[in-house]
Amino acid sequence: MNISQLETLITISKTMSFRKAGELLNLTQPAVSAQIKSLEEEFKTVLVDRSQPVTLTDRGQVFVEHADQILRIVDEMKQRLSDLDQTPQGHIRLGTTTSIAIQILPRVLSYFQDQFPHIKTTIQSMASSQIYHGVENNLIDVGIGYLIERNPNVSSSILFYDSFELVVSPDHPLAKQSKAGIEVLGQTPLILLTQDTVGRRFADEVMRKHAIEPQVIMELSSSEEIKRMVEINMGAGILSKQSVSKELRNGSLRIIPLIELEVSHPVGVIYKSGRYVSSAMRQFLSDLKGMPETQFISTE
Repeated sequence: MNISQLETLITISKTMSFRKAGELLNLTQPAVSAQIKSLEEEFKTVLVDRSQPVTLTDRGQVFVEHADQILRIVDEMKQRLSDLDQTPQGHIRLGTTTSIAIQILPRVLSYFQDQFPHIKTTIQSMASSQIYHGVENNLIDVGIGYLIERNPNVSSSILFYDSFELVVSPDHPLAKQSKAGIEVLGQTPLILLTQDTVGRRFADEVMRKHAIEPQVIMELSSSEEIKRMVEINMGAGILSKQSVSKELRNGSLRIIPLIELEVSHPVGVIYKSGRYVSSAMRQFLSDLKGMPETQFISTE
């Protein structure tokens, strides 16, 4: 058994095709078939059901689970060896929310990539609750999101503080008011984030506390989608202040201050406790923690 055979089997499990696996691995289809046949002969079992579409047998599924673990160990070994070099290098899988990815990461990553061009960064967009799961289960290396959990398997460090605000179009009736009370949340059609997000849970908690029945006319999965709906005056939204900084500057959105929403929410970097930290990760975490809060917060 060799590493190439394991990679081939894992690729087949994802593509469900010997031909597609060969194309991705730059192998001929006969070479792919030969590698799988060799594995099956060595372990005296059938790993792949070759009917169309190609699928793994039950034994193949078990085999792939262990193959994934083996490849992770090999990758870590390679990373530790490469860390003997003085130049930070490697691959960082970063998970963050859509609004942070759009509003904050470009400034952070442009600096980081200029300083360390040998470090590759892959970004996955997800809710803050999913970031914790991703870090704990090694699906991502590091996350940037709202710090919402106490988890002994996860470490975190605060980068800056954000808040959630009621935002409307300049054409909305509320835009003409200099102030408003919390009761407007029950009198105004609202476009809110989905219930797996920090912003939505916070908004729901505030409204429950004040016995408000909201008029939720739309639920969307990202701040960017909500901003577009609010800009065309489809309703009001409750969004992160940082996520609307550009729209506040150009005048396409306005904040209606509500005292009840004035709560600071820490946003920070999230990573797994006790995990080996590669030179790339070490450099990335060091740079993030060393940046002043003004690096993350847009000025209006």
